[in-house]
Amino acid sequence: MQVIYEDNHIIIVNKNPGEIVQGDKTGDTPLSEMVKEYLKVKYNKPGNVFCGVVHRIDRPVGGLVVFAKTSKALTRLNDMLRKGEIHKTYWALVEGRPEKEAATLKDFLVSDGRINKTFIAKKGDKDAKESVLEYSTIANGDHYSLLEVNLLTGRKHQIRCQLSSTGHPIKGDLKYGAKRSNKDGGISLLARRIEFVHPVSKEKIIAEAPLPSEFLKLLPG
Repeated sequence: MQVIYEDNHIIIVNKNPGEIVQGDKTGDTPLSEMVKEYLKVKYNKPGNVFCGVVHRIDRPVGGLVVFAKTSKALTRLNDMLRKGEIHKTYWALVEGRPEKEAATLKDFLVSDGRINKTFIAKKGDKDAKESVLEYSTIANGDHYSLLEVNLLTGRKHQIRCQLSSTGHPIKGDLKYGAKRSNKDGGISLLARRIEFVHPVSKEKIIAEAPLPSEFLKLLPG
């Protein structure tokens, strides 16, 4: 992990693909515990350190994750998240070249927790939820395209499922139809930018994750 922004109330870190945000049945050390340890060492804090999880991103995805360092910040950030006041922008490296350089994708999605996968469904299907995202093309290569994605709804595996349904799965995402895996076991989806009004100081916070080399290779110049 890499610290991107920190103040008295919040800390934003860059998560590596493969790291989990919160503990799960694997027993692997989660990012939340890594942040706690970082804070404990940096500030020489005895005993338990507060680190509130505001949101999560999928294990194979890299990029920005926000944690709260105080309970006041956690309560306010959770409220902001529910109201859609925390804006997240993703970058995705997808196979091929989408027909449209920019588009809005609207689908109904249903998730199967038993196999941890999301599927395109029909309106009215049991548990199907309307899911909307916007994408625009940043760059095209010979085999892959780099897209910027804005989520208008926040469904499980939404970006992965919807882009795959257009015939352009995310590079390395075998679960959703990619041809081959990435060497690091992750997928080429990055939580690139996060914007929100600070829950305490009310200043505008904009943080960006550093770009992996495979993204940089596609950018002009």
